[in-house]
Amino acid sequence: MKWLATSAQSSALVPGAWSPSGSHWGTQPAWLDASSGPVQSTPRDVDVLVIGAGQAGLAAAHELHRSGMRGYADGTAITGTYQVIDAEVRPGGAWQHRWPTLTMATVNDIADLPGLKVGPFDGDDLAAHVIPDYFTTYEETFDFPILRPALVHSVRRHDGYRVSTTGGTWQARAIINCTGTWTRPFVPYYPGQESFAGVQLHTQDYRGPAQFERHRVAVVGGGISATQHLAEIAPGAKATAWFTRREPRWVDTGGKLQSGRAVEAAVRARVEQGLRPLSVVEATGLLVTDAVREARAAGVFDRRPMFTRIEPDGLVQENGKLWRADMILWATGFRSELRHLAPLRLRTRDGGIMMRGTAVAGEPTIHLLGYGPTASTIGARWGARKAVRELVGVLGLN
Repeated sequence: MKWLATSAQSSALVPGAWSPSGSHWGTQPAWLDASSGPVQSTPRDVDVLVIGAGQAGLAAAHELHRSGMRGYADGTAITGTYQVIDAEVRPGGAWQHRWPTLTMATVNDIADLPGLKVGPFDGDDLAAHVIPDYFTTYEETFDFPILRPALVHSVRRHDGYRVSTTGGTWQARAIINCTGTWTRPFVPYYPGQESFAGVQLHTQDYRGPAQFERHRVAVVGGGISATQHLAEIAPGAKATAWFTRREPRWVDTGGKLQSGRAVEAAVRARVEQGLRPLSVVEATGLLVTDAVREARAAGVFDRRPMFTRIEPDGLVQENGKLWRADMILWATGFRSELRHLAPLRLRTRDGGIMMRGTAVAGEPTIHLLGYGPTASTIGARWGARKAVRELVGVLGLN
């Protein structure tokens, strides 16, 4: 089996543990050596530590700033302080790593961050350029205290929370976690997977249709990324096949998301029971864009049921026939990046985290943004307002 790992920073990724039973293939950015431990230092005290500076982290920083809290001041005893820690080398969160064919016309709805609009852009502009540039302007406008690049290794209970990072040790009274999903690509296991003689990639590795020209490509997954990849790959590939666990549910709304209230309610109901959040496509269905409509008419989305096992030269289908492939693209989504919170033992037996709004149930000083109903760009905004309002009260910072 060959895994083709390409970096989100156009340099090598450090592979994480992948195994037939592990069901995921984790990676860390190359600029953060995964083999190195946290930098030990005298803990720096802060009231609220925000982990991650993507959409949710920046929205949280804005709400903390607006509430009157100030950035961490080294060696100065100040009440009402916050600090943002980010693993990236520059602003942009996961958006800076999106594939080059993802344009502002094909990306899902993008909500403005509070206090500053995205501004005008052309539909052909690359999402990986427009949104990181917007985040950069946003950070500079409000002058948030952001430490980067710094990877959080662990969060433990110790007179509040002791946080170990590659940028030193922090002591926090409360945590707002905004780490998203990009560093946790999910790959389900199928018998024979390790025997495949071709190349396997994940959406995280996707760089555009040129990677797949003149190849027989199996695209696995029923989400929005899978349909976007297929529409681009099919014209230049020797052959394509689309494998999904269930029949696709197409939603034709002009290519834009409808009101998310019903979706958020469904996701919220699950996380309040401690279940894993629904995937985006399970909650919203598949959006029909112009590109998708053309590809459907051309037969690109003639979906096949999931295969039963993988052979060196292809995939054995439900009917027993072999679909020969020399590339497999796993568009099977991501999991929430919460491994640094493992010492807190927040997960239920069902694998989820029981939530009450944006806070972990029974843990009013731990808020998760980008998890459950706050995973959308719009959800990040209202989630940040709710989390900060609650924390200001709990910490007595009114």
